[in-house]
Amino acid sequence: MEALRASYGDTSDSDTESDPLPPPATSSSHQPRNPLPPPPLHLLPNSLGTLDYGQDGQPSRVRSFPHVEGNYALHVYIPVRIPLAPKKELANLLRKVSSLVPGLNAIEVDIPLDVLCPDGVKLEQVALGREFHISLGRTVPIRVHQIESMVAMLRQRLQFQRRYLIDFSEWEVFVNDEHTRSFLSLEVTKEGLAEIKKHIQAVNEVYKLHNLPEFYKDPRPHISIAWGMGDTSDLLKQVVEEALKKCTGLRGYAGRGIFTCKFSGIFCKIGHKVYEICKFQE
Repeated sequence: MEALRASYGDTSDSDTESDPLPPPATSSSHQPRNPLPPPPLHLLPNSLGTLDYGQDGQPSRVRSFPHVEGNYALHVYIPVRIPLAPKKELANLLRKVSSLVPGLNAIEVDIPLDVLCPDGVKLEQVALGREFHISLGRTVPIRVHQIESMVAMLRQRLQFQRRYLIDFSEWEVFVNDEHTRSFLSLEVTKEGLAEIKKHIQAVNEVYKLHNLPEFYKDPRPHISIAWGMGDTSDLLKQVVEEALKKCTGLRGYAGRGIFTCKFSGIFCKIGHKVYEICKFQE
């Protein structure tokens, strides 16, 4: 596997809201929980990354852009839920990896895997039972006055979608641009890849109309399962490869991937509010 610098946005759960007009509640203390690489400096003057510190005094996150009153973090994504059948084998791999790579955490809930691992049911429910996200664009700050047009344009360009299968077929390790966090991920490399790239291109077009930075030129759609501090990509790749030798099912079966799910729609999160952009059509 080859490590790739990747971007991650705020993926906390929120109630879906279809009305694009009311902006999210303003909060001067709001911080994006899973930041993306910063937009170009000419789009975000005087932007400086900052550190959050945990109770142990150690830096836990890097925010690529500071909170500014009237700005809200924008994230466009496809929600993904892991089917019941592969959860057990995924949990077994997480258990093996966490025993050899200390400091790994479950995505979003930020609970150390070594706390969850002794209880197999809890590991499956907490670390693998939540909603995961395939990002369709960078997470960037937008102004209040851009919210209505952003949601309307996304709906216009993405409203007619048909249901298709998404095949998560490869394990990969990604590292963010600042090399402050590493992510154990499942990548889409076969079925569903072409459709997702079309979604990304549509989102890019809307971003450009709002003077926002586009997604990476060679996007690699994926969901992240666990994360750790620093650039531990070499160690993670080595440990995963060793674990996969003992968990053959996690390499896929008969040309199929590790697990397959159905495309269910596209959503846009702005601040704490989630907007439904489209749902599949049969």
